[in-house]
Amino acid sequence: MGIKLGMPHIGVQRPTDAGPGLMDSFGRKATDMRLSLTDKCNLRCTYCMPAEGLDWLQKSAVLSREEIVRLVRIGVDTLGVRELRLTGGEPLVRADLLQIISDIRANHADLPISMTTNGLGLDKKAQALKDAGLSRINVSMDSLHPDTFAQLTRRPFLDRVLRGIEAAAEVGLGLVKINAVLMRGINDQEAPDLLEWAVSKGFELRFIEQMPLDADHGWTRDGMITALEMRTLLEQQFVLTSDPRNRDGAPAERWEVRRIAAPDIVVGTVGIIASVTEPFCADCRRTRVTAEGKIMSCLFSREETDLRDLLRSDADDDAIAARWQDAMWAKPKAHGMGHVGLGSEDFVQPDRSMSAIGG
Repeated sequence: MGIKLGMPHIGVQRPTDAGPGLMDSFGRKATDMRLSLTDKCNLRCTYCMPAEGLDWLQKSAVLSREEIVRLVRIGVDTLGVRELRLTGGEPLVRADLLQIISDIRANHADLPISMTTNGLGLDKKAQALKDAGLSRINVSMDSLHPDTFAQLTRRPFLDRVLRGIEAAAEVGLGLVKINAVLMRGINDQEAPDLLEWAVSKGFELRFIEQMPLDADHGWTRDGMITALEMRTLLEQQFVLTSDPRNRDGAPAERWEVRRIAAPDIVVGTVGIIASVTEPFCADCRRTRVTAEGKIMSCLFSREETDLRDLLRSDADDDAIAARWQDAMWAKPKAHGMGHVGLGSEDFVQPDRSMSAIGG
């Protein structure tokens, strides 16, 4: 049932009196479900996968619509899940995406359902996604310059992504969030311009430290743009002050944004996700399900717990919930990188890339 991937497993048996929900042995309770719908993607971002792509899962290995809907129902009704994020790969490439969302919404009228996408094709599907019950959307976009975008994604599709973002905003898919990974010497100096664009459009930009989850294993601690460096870059044009709202387990530390020329006016907010240099493991509330139905308690886990075999057997909901709880109980205290990245003897880069996990 367990498959070693990247971080040492801490063998902890869940006690019978551990209580309901997805609690771990350190007292954290997972209420944020990240569910990957596919490992496939139509971009080839350099910090995620090789130019030739990866060996995709066979269709039969990926959870079906019915299995996905059942897992969400168990998560919400039995295990205390309070929000759902659909991820990939690229979820928009899944043919039955709209039906999946519609089925989940029919079961859970008030559940916040968001989705992370690269935006390709979003302009054509934004209204249908809204109508199906999607609450909000995150779009990954690392540059506003076509050449830089093509260098990072290995595809010349920036115009299509921008159309998708505008369409999502027009149909009212919540507060549109933009995710950007800064790469040293490629797009790092664009950070202030990206933020200016985002606040002028009413979007919330979130910069993400590059994590050691690239399929090429080319990540280095020295090559990564740190959260401190990100703030320094942004402060060339903006004044950043800590957002007074409670972070409430969110991965992004949020900052209020003011232009240097008008420091009394808050023009928006920006988030910085510093998984490597300023880890937030102590308040992590996420549980991840891969496209083939494996539970990962952490992005950097070396243990996966298979739920697909139970879903495809005569197991009842209680049996599936119990295995899910066991998997989360064994969640490690931290991912092992600390402040030194791969220099930590406790950390080994996972074999899976981000696209094969689901963010």
